[in-house]
Amino acid sequence: MVVAIVASVPSFLLASSVSHASSTSSLFFTRLRSSAGLRLSFAVAPLCSRRAKFMAHSLASANLGFTQPANIEHPKIAFAAKEVDVGEWKGDMLAVGVTEKDMTKDENSKFENSILKKIDGLLGGLLAEASSEEDFTGKTGQSTVLRLPGLGSKRVGLIGLGKPASSPAAFCGLGESVAAAAKTAQANSVAVVLASSEGLSNESKLGIASAIASGTVLGIHEDNRYKTESKKPQLKSVDILGLGTGPELEKKLKYAQDVSSAVVFGRELVNSPANVLTPAALAAEASKIASSYSDVLSANILTAEQCKELKMGSYLGVAAASDNPPHFIHLCYKPPSGPIKSKLALVGKGLTFDSGGYNIKTGPGCSIDVMKIDMGGSAAVLGAAKALGQIKPPGVEVHFIVASCENMISGTGMRPGDILTASNGKTIEVNNTDAEGRLTLADALVYACNQGVEKIVDLATLTGACIVALGPSIAGVFTPSDELAKEVLEASEISGEKFWRMPLEESYWESMKSGVADMVNTGGRPGGAITAALILKQFVDEKVQWMHIDLAGPVWNEKKRVATGFGISTLVEWVLKNSS
Repeated sequence: MVVAIVASVPSFLLASSVSHASSTSSLFFTRLRSSAGLRLSFAVAPLCSRRAKFMAHSLASANLGFTQPANIEHPKIAFAAKEVDVGEWKGDMLAVGVTEKDMTKDENSKFENSILKKIDGLLGGLLAEASSEEDFTGKTGQSTVLRLPGLGSKRVGLIGLGKPASSPAAFCGLGESVAAAAKTAQANSVAVVLASSEGLSNESKLGIASAIASGTVLGIHEDNRYKTESKKPQLKSVDILGLGTGPELEKKLKYAQDVSSAVVFGRELVNSPANVLTPAALAAEASKIASSYSDVLSANILTAEQCKELKMGSYLGVAAASDNPPHFIHLCYKPPSGPIKSKLALVGKGLTFDSGGYNIKTGPGCSIDVMKIDMGGSAAVLGAAKALGQIKPPGVEVHFIVASCENMISGTGMRPGDILTASNGKTIEVNNTDAEGRLTLADALVYACNQGVEKIVDLATLTGACIVALGPSIAGVFTPSDELAKEVLEASEISGEKFWRMPLEESYWESMKSGVADMVNTGGRPGGAITAALILKQFVDEKVQWMHIDLAGPVWNEKKRVATGFGISTLVEWVLKNSS
């Protein structure tokens, strides 16, 4: 028996795009087949007034709240490596990086360190006197800026490095402190020198100079696009003294600027609210990167209809509830010349907003107010694409893949208990709609494998469990490949970002089995970050080396309430390690 029903269908079902409507209608007919064999046929009677309301709704949702980011030009800082006597350098501020050991004084309260002794001598002993009065001991985080006559610079600043500094993170921190001091002093020109640089290898000097430059760029950056009033930084030039000169160092400083500008780009993507950065807007940003570096980057943005043709049921299931249609982003980097020896893929989770779906995020600690950050993995991937477009490494092909959408609530959305079929044919029983990231990544990983790549790194703000395990500053690394783990962790040592390898405990997979499908999308609370990684593993070809990075903690600075740009520097270093 066929029952014909004329239904009043909500306006958002009529079409947010043709593809969105067609996938929605197929969901309807699937859902209305009952076990008794009764078939319900819907006849939709769209009214002009409904269409008018839908168009008005579409226009409003495209710019909800009438918010648009201001077009703020980022400050351009000229970096130079120089061999100039600290007493003769002329500019607004001379910043000296000092360790606790450097601050040691003799019985006459005079510095023993040669650089500090020289500066103090030119200042008539006032630097030693002032540092004692300020109780400055060189500890990490300490800084003091003094305006004293006697030098070519208007001010001299002491920046604490703590114990003898050796890590990139320490010198990046020095650069950030220099930037903060320059902001306060409204300095236009700054020189940076280490109180102790004797005995450093040439390689160490290159790394230190690069880290200082990176820290300065990131420290000077403030995301003021959504503020009505903001001060523009005055800093225009930074000279790095005492670490050598020459084309190799100049190239390293240029590299630091390229990567840092990409980190700033990534930060601003994550900072952008969901009413501005929709899946369509994220895809537009990706396309803009490709057009800016069209000699090495190309873009392919798949619509929902194209994703449907590829049978991406897992990804489209998550996207089904939102009025904002999904956009599947694929950028490809190919070097301008020469043979390709390695093919890589970077896959980023791209949920521009995550409400949790029907398992809506509620209660203290649910963090629904910052769920714009759920596309932090995609920001890392697209930031890396931007940097590599500028650097143009030879011998490597890189695919940048993001399955972008929103996880919302509506009558068309996936429900707890639904079964989704991914593009590799595996079925997933949805027992929690708030575990949506792994569902979008499933189809993205299958797609990445189909590009013929040898190695895949995916990045996602995937689990709160990883934050519980590692805290807010460290990303969890999951991979069955020791070789890939070694490559990425070595890259992180250069970037200064913190990663920790976690176990992929196969026995935990038992908790992920479904009675009616191949798997469920969540297990119990114990080992939540591990079971999430084990789900992703089901969608990666066994011949492909794969790593999952859970950056739920370090993607966001809770104290400052801003994004960090985490992951970009390490991804770039890793790609360069794989280039010829």
